[in-house]
Amino acid sequence: MNILIFGASGATGQQLIRQALNQGHKITAFVRDPTKLTTTHPRLTLIQGNVSDFATVQRAIQGQDAVVSALGADNMFKFDPVLMTGLANILKAMEVESVPRFIYLSTLGVRESRKEAGFMIRNLAPTLLRTEIRGHEEREKMIRQSRLEWQIVRAPILTNGPLTKTYRAGENLISRHFATTLSRADVAHFMLTLVGDGRFIGQSVRLLP
Repeated sequence: MNILIFGASGATGQQLIRQALNQGHKITAFVRDPTKLTTTHPRLTLIQGNVSDFATVQRAIQGQDAVVSALGADNMFKFDPVLMTGLANILKAMEVESVPRFIYLSTLGVRESRKEAGFMIRNLAPTLLRTEIRGHEEREKMIRQSRLEWQIVRAPILTNGPLTKTYRAGENLISRHFATTLSRADVAHFMLTLVGDGRFIGQSVRLLP
């Protein structure tokens, strides 16, 4: 499949690229700074640009089968309006180009799920990460209002641990852990399973160990 990845140069984005290439997909990585991405491959295309530029976003989306977003703010303590504009551009371009499948990486810390996300996320995230959480909540709302085949993945605290493929996914899962964590590799693995899978379309999925 042809898959476009936003936030490709981040830690989760690079996991998405490596695993997707290993699975045989053709990948387009949308990045602001190509020097941050060290992976090279015959099936990997880089597009340098800013998500706030609609024309560049639309050009990247043309011919794709699915779009995956691992976009995140550079500073989790500062609200980034560029991400809001960027997501609006992505959603609009996908609708214009008739590319329906969109997988978005969010967080368990959003209001709807954090009560069941374990002690640390439930009690500390609303204070320490309130700006980041606010951004995800607003972007989730934009996604739900779109006409796309969207799937929102709400991940716990991310680590650089190995790929285990031993995680749980569902809308109403509950964590009993003090600190609920999952490796970026496992999060990327799950997101890629959704690319060609009809499960969870129009749903916000909790991902837990």
